[in-house]
Amino acid sequence: MSPFGRAPADGDRLSVAGAVVRLKVNARARRVSLRLDRTRREVVAVAPSKRRLPEAAAFARERADWIAARLAELPAPWLLAPGMALEVFGEACRLETTAGRARWTPASADQPARILAAGEGDVFAMGVVRVIKRRALEVFTARTLAHAAALGQPAPKVSVMDAKARWGSCKADPRGGPGAIRYSWRLALAPLPVAEYVVVHECAHLLEQNHGPQFWAHVRRLGGDERPHRQWLRAEGARLHAFGQSGG
Repeated sequence: MSPFGRAPADGDRLSVAGAVVRLKVNARARRVSLRLDRTRREVVAVAPSKRRLPEAAAFARERADWIAARLAELPAPWLLAPGMALEVFGEACRLETTAGRARWTPASADQPARILAAGEGDVFAMGVVRVIKRRALEVFTARTLAHAAALGQPAPKVSVMDAKARWGSCKADPRGGPGAIRYSWRLALAPLPVAEYVVVHECAHLLEQNHGPQFWAHVRRLGGDERPHRQWLRAEGARLHAFGQSGG
């Protein structure tokens, strides 16, 4: 009998070996398969059609050992606590408690930059994340305006998001007006050259809404060879998405 009490649907989730498995229909798939979504820390059971979703669910249950092994390979969550050290855009900073408003304090001659937040546990962690989001917006706005100007484009609207599937997105104005660019705030935890690459990438989309030769020519003119940065994101992206998670 179906664990859902009905026929399974695209997007349904089930528990296998204590892990979340999401059912997904992909008409381009040729067979039922499993894949690990490292950013969402879940397994996706893919079926070529809705009719074969029960088969995908059964296949996931049969591969419980594989699922448990893949999830065990994921980076451990970053549990945020006072005294922890981390890097924001490559700058070392320390997490500390405060009785006041959560804030960033720049480095001084005798101590590194600090993120100050109130409370304990999840309350403290949320305060730290708010500070990093504000810092990310400041840096991304400044770098975006600089690269947009270099491309001869009007200043786009810049915002930060908590996307799981992409590091940035660009919506250009077809009439030539200011576009809109959004960045994952988690890029603030990446080395500055990696974050800078994503800014260049999204700014290039202001001119080219594709990944053709002209697009990559703009990227390389502004930021040089993109390959090391793309490789870093592929290798370390799951670790960034584990930031601030409780692990439970």
